Amino acid sequence: MAQFGKVAVLFGGTSGEREVSLKSGQAVLDALLAKGVDAEAFDPAIRAINALASYDRAFIVLHGRGGEDGQIQGVLEWMNIPYTGSGVLASALGMDKARTKQLWKGIGLPTAPYRLLDEKTDYEAVIAELGLPLIIKPVHEGSSIGMSKVETPEQLEPAYREASGHDAVVMAEAWITGREFTVVMLNGKALPVIRLEPPKDVAFYDYQAKYLRNDTHYGIPSGLTDAEEKELQMLALRAFDAVGATGWGRIDAMQDMQGRFWLLEVNTVPGMTDHSLVPMAAKAVGYSFADLCVSILSQTLGFAVENSVITSAKVG
Repeated sequence: MAQFGKVAVLFGGTSGEREVSLKSGQAVLDALLAKGVDAEAFDPAIRAINALASYDRAFIVLHGRGGEDGQIQGVLEWMNIPYTGSGVLASALGMDKARTKQLWKGIGLPTAPYRLLDEKTDYEAVIAELGLPLIIKPVHEGSSIGMSKVETPEQLEPAYREASGHDAVVMAEAWITGREFTVVMLNGKALPVIRLEPPKDVAFYDYQAKYLRNDTHYGIPSGLTDAEEKELQMLALRAFDAVGATGWGRIDAMQDMQGRFWLLEVNTVPGMTDHSLVPMAAKAVGYSFADLCVSILSQTLGFAVENSVITSAKVG
């Protein structure tokens, strides 16, 4: 693995997803070391960012703000250090749920109706437009942090308060009743769709169901027909490409009771823990976790900077 040189595995950070990032990053670091890669842990919350200058490339496993929103990508670009995943623009756009939805809607991709909320919002008007239930989300958070399901008008303001404690920008999204799926992107391809079935006692696929519960069910095969699976994979590829995402990532979606698919969000630095979906989907097509990590890192071998546009070779 000498072709990679010295690799910084970036994880930890200061976002609300720090604990998840620590688990993801340690798993990636251990896998790369097992494959003979000269890799080291690098936590920007602990080490000065200019210390990255001593590395040949970076594997980004920083979830949330500061790591998934274009900030660390910009630093690495300025230092001319190849890095995994999406570039500055796609990272920043993908981290903003509202603007991602605006883009998807603008090019005709299906995404659930929504409204931005603030201190002056007329909640009755929101409910009249979007109906109930609603899902309330911080616009710039991941891992379902700060999210709440609202089933009655009285729950809307407390849900807004909860979300606004995590982000200055909050959105209400129409609740889609149906089945939840995720599509992992790797090297320009959509991997087998995963169906997500959280425990019956939780309202949605929340932080507990994602990282702490052992009774969340993941379906591979997804339970979709072959035609539906291909439809969702193509939809996810279009959504991923629309935001300019590259290398690896994940698109989350719902299928409503009429069989229609609705895009929820894009994840440009998904989790890599023992509960995470990217390793699960990769395993379904024959990747070990270590091989998956090397495949993602191999994308940096095609890294180039041309007029501030990042291009990553699609290896594998």
